[in-house]
Amino acid sequence: MEASPLVPDILFHIGFVPISRSVVTTWGIMALLFVVLRVSLGTPKVNAGPAQAALEVVVLAIADQLQQVLNRDPWPYMPLLGSLFIFLGLANLAAVFPGATPPTGHLETPAALAAIVFLSVHYFGIRTRGARKYFGHYLEPNPFLLPLNVLGDLTRTFSLMIRLFGNMMSHEFVIAIVVFLAGLIVPVPFLLLGVLIGIIQAYIFTILATVYIGGAIGAVET
Repeated sequence: MEASPLVPDILFHIGFVPISRSVVTTWGIMALLFVVLRVSLGTPKVNAGPAQAALEVVVLAIADQLQQVLNRDPWPYMPLLGSLFIFLGLANLAAVFPGATPPTGHLETPAALAAIVFLSVHYFGIRTRGARKYFGHYLEPNPFLLPLNVLGDLTRTFSLMIRLFGNMMSHEFVIAIVVFLAGLIVPVPFLLLGVLIGIIQAYIFTILATVYIGGAIGAVET
């Protein structure tokens, strides 16, 4: 029986720490990225080969999108947001492989990613504006709105998690139902649609994270 996406599918334990299927899949994606980048790219060269040129196109496209949102130099934020988009794209695309389940279709992975975005928003806000000025925005336009401003930060982080989780979980269920009813050939268009959905969800999550960081550093009105 398929494990509930609301309950971690525990594969084994390391000491007293349970390791779920989503965690193992996440480790596999990270290992794949590391191996592919090290083997195919090695040390970046001035005369780029096909692999390096393709990666440069992806990175520059991400940087261009971030600059349009932030309206400032995007490169200080690329290690976080660029890695977030690439990881999410690969994690979401796991849905199109038979027998594989995307870690984003189980609650713990979107929750962890949303928590990273939540902490990163405060980190970049404090680094750019200073702690006093950054935390002072919670008292605007009126100090009595402090609880609502704090609640707003928490709820948008929660919605970021639920949006990614809900979309990927529902897509995974639809694919499973179609495969069960129609076999492996008919659902091919749905699998192709799954590729598009996975990339779109990665894009939406990354852009929302960029907007939140932009608001924290004063580059985006929120």
